[in-house]
Amino acid sequence: MGSLFKHLNLPNAKNCFMSNKFYCMTMRINIDCNGCYRKIRRALLQMHELESHLIEKKQCRVSVCGEFIPQDVAIRLRKKTNRRVEILEIKEVDMNPESNTVQKPP
Repeated sequence: MGSLFKHLNLPNAKNCFMSNKFYCMTMRINIDCNGCYRKIRRALLQMHELESHLIEKKQCRVSVCGEFIPQDVAIRLRKKTNRRVEILEIKEVDMNPESNTVQKPP
């Protein structure tokens, strides 16, 4: 049975959500209580393509940075937390390997 699936060329689940571009994305998610905060935090920690995240409870905002596809991260967060996710801002950050500085696109 294992040899049957060996010949299928299915993409790895992690590779489906990976991108070669570095993004910083800000989303609005309703965070009512500490339970909601923990649910969102747990969902973000399970996404290995994210390098960092920031949850602002008072402003109901979540910011994430990393090499990912922004729409896929928002959809996965929506499914895992069962909350409406609104993308406020997506910034593509240019990583220049020669100068080791982060530059914004014009």
